[in-house]
Amino acid sequence: MPPAAAAAAFLSPAVAVSSRALPLRRARHLAVRAVASPPASKAKPAPPPSKTGKWEWKFEDKPINIYYEEHEQDSSEDVKNILMIPTISDVSTVEEWRVVAKDIVGRKGELGYRATIVDWPGLGYSDRPSLNYNADVMESFLVQLVNSPNSPVANADDELVIVGGGHAATIAVRAAGKGLIRPSAVAAVAPTWAGPLPIVFGRGSDMETRYGLLRGTLRAPAIGWMMYNVLVSNEKSIQSQYKSHVYANPENVTPDIIESRYELTKRKGARYVPAAFLTGLLDPVQSREEFVQLFAKLDGDVPVLIVSTLNAPKRSKAEMEALKGAKGVTKFVEVPGALLPQEEYPLAVAEELYSFLQESFTARR
Repeated sequence: MPPAAAAAAFLSPAVAVSSRALPLRRARHLAVRAVASPPASKAKPAPPPSKTGKWEWKFEDKPINIYYEEHEQDSSEDVKNILMIPTISDVSTVEEWRVVAKDIVGRKGELGYRATIVDWPGLGYSDRPSLNYNADVMESFLVQLVNSPNSPVANADDELVIVGGGHAATIAVRAAGKGLIRPSAVAAVAPTWAGPLPIVFGRGSDMETRYGLLRGTLRAPAIGWMMYNVLVSNEKSIQSQYKSHVYANPENVTPDIIESRYELTKRKGARYVPAAFLTGLLDPVQSREEFVQLFAKLDGDVPVLIVSTLNAPKRSKAEMEALKGAKGVTKFVEVPGALLPQEEYPLAVAEELYSFLQESFTARR
């Protein structure tokens, strides 16, 4: 049973999930180029990074080790920097961007690229302390990562492109709209703003109370691990997630992927961020209108690429469609996939990102 469904059963047996999709917003302008879905194929092993390391992020005077890896090739004198941040989820990891990063940095041309992939605090291979995680904490991390003089992306020379998936993309756009970071461009891949439970059950006061109960249970010392093992940390649950809505083609979900993600859920402190994400604390906005407005704030200042997917779940797809033709969106494309196209169809995503990067940097010359 996927975590959202199991959590719903925990919250209330009377709660029913509506299968009706949210209404689609009509596009006002901007042509969309769709890419045909390729046949199912087994995922290729991700290539190793050029460099790995740990960066120390300080939050409330606590040092937290943040895992990052760099991908680059010495193929050009003019090298631009890309920061890739994973989709926030129960099993978020830098691994989802590796093939995309290697494809982009391996291309020959007048411009070269260096890609740095960074795990969020509390996720992937970063430390997972028991913080009170919310969207503001994650935004603060991203701001310090981009602006700190000793961070892995410190030498970007004001030409840092930020590429993110899901909530990660939306948090980056929010930070840019506030002027806290100044990326040269942003690419939002399958962007989302609502956690698994809020996007289904909403944010009424009664539901917020239930979310708080579930969150508190997941964070509790003993019962928390038990509940976490039921909702998230088991191979059947992870496989169900991937086959039902994370990947578009169930045949692309391999045993290796499930095993890798399962191992991530067994790391010390693994349950704290999922407790926040599942119940909506990591949501950067509270409505579709706010979501669209975030991108409008970047209009004329920061080029923005939206990479939507052909087979995203209905509610998530509706939010992506709301950005088609929206103010502040420079380019809108569709690729095969659902919620994690950069991992399931990395070459299709890499092609769109590379095209956008070339267009953006050429325009700045």
